Amino acid sequence: MIPIRLLLLTASLLAAMAAAPRLKNRAGIEQAEFGALPDGRVASLFTLRNAAGMTVQITNYGGYIVSWTAPDRTGKQENIVLGLPTFADYLKGTPSLGPIIGRFGNRIGNGTFPLDGQVYTVAKNAGANHIHGGRVGFDKKLWTATPSDGAEPALALRYTSPDGEEGYPGTLAVTVTYTLQKNNALRIDYQATTDKPTVVNLTNHAYFNLSGMKRDILNQELMIRADRVLVTDKTQIPTGELKPVAGTVFDFSKAMPIGARINDTTDTQLRYGRGYDHCWVFSDSSKTLKLGATLYEPGSGRLMTMSTTEPAVQVYTANHLNGSLKGKEGVPFQRRWGVCLETQHFPDSPNHPNFPTTTLRPGETYRSSTVYAFSVRK
Repeated sequence: MIPIRLLLLTASLLAAMAAAPRLKNRAGIEQAEFGALPDGRVASLFTLRNAAGMTVQITNYGGYIVSWTAPDRTGKQENIVLGLPTFADYLKGTPSLGPIIGRFGNRIGNGTFPLDGQVYTVAKNAGANHIHGGRVGFDKKLWTATPSDGAEPALALRYTSPDGEEGYPGTLAVTVTYTLQKNNALRIDYQATTDKPTVVNLTNHAYFNLSGMKRDILNQELMIRADRVLVTDKTQIPTGELKPVAGTVFDFSKAMPIGARINDTTDTQLRYGRGYDHCWVFSDSSKTLKLGATLYEPGSGRLMTMSTTEPAVQVYTANHLNGSLKGKEGVPFQRRWGVCLETQHFPDSPNHPNFPTTTLRPGETYRSSTVYAFSVRK
């Protein structure tokens, strides 16, 4: 006769084994300590998981997307964004591997802009120009985090940028909310208010590699619903000209391998950027959530669709990565190991009255939304 104690133990083990897959795929959010800043403040790492098994890890230091798993055509979950192994790696500074960018994403020419008759000077951290919010932008701030559990877990990050930070006028109160949806989509909602007129252009700078870090992104197929691209000078500041993409190396109106024309040295714009680092203007200029781009990786079958309320997207093909950084998988991040799809207003908008305005005034609320959704092609 089997002892009752053994029967109870066996039943308990079987119940635990049966429950394990459900716990693994249970939707929700978990919080863990990620590391400490030099001043002793502690950053957290939040893991968002949906019932389908997709996970997104985000830290409240800079709002970095540290990892993001998506299934391939066989159902295998793999990381599809460039991220670093430890918090210490992020503290050293990164080439914007997945953080919130602000106050102003992209570039401001000569580090100056006019607003209501006054000229403001912001940090010049890209030669003579300003880029991605300055020397200590939103990517280097510890944000206040509010996690929300449930079938569609969410993480709200809040930061108040004081008047004069990096040269920007006005106290800016910002909330960025990441929501992992049931349908394998990550929604990012941005909101901001100010007490003085200022300029705002928020975005996320994730580098995508849908191969699961197995190869570069040159064979991944990109489609952009845009009919024009901004022309830049040699420092990549817009000249003000919007050039039609039809018949050029910038024509991704139909899905095209990213690497098909990226090394066309006869194109001046590609030489300036050492590849694609340009702002495409969507054909649909509405502020509603609309399809902006798709990215497909033939080897894995992963298909990502990007929808946004923004008027444009900056596409950057990791032209300056050089293998000096290694990811969570131990793989060196070589040149063109990722592609960024940074939804935003036009770079240098404050210096171009003909561009959609990025001015935010007291009493107004800045709002922007972008959704990255995943599926597979068999």
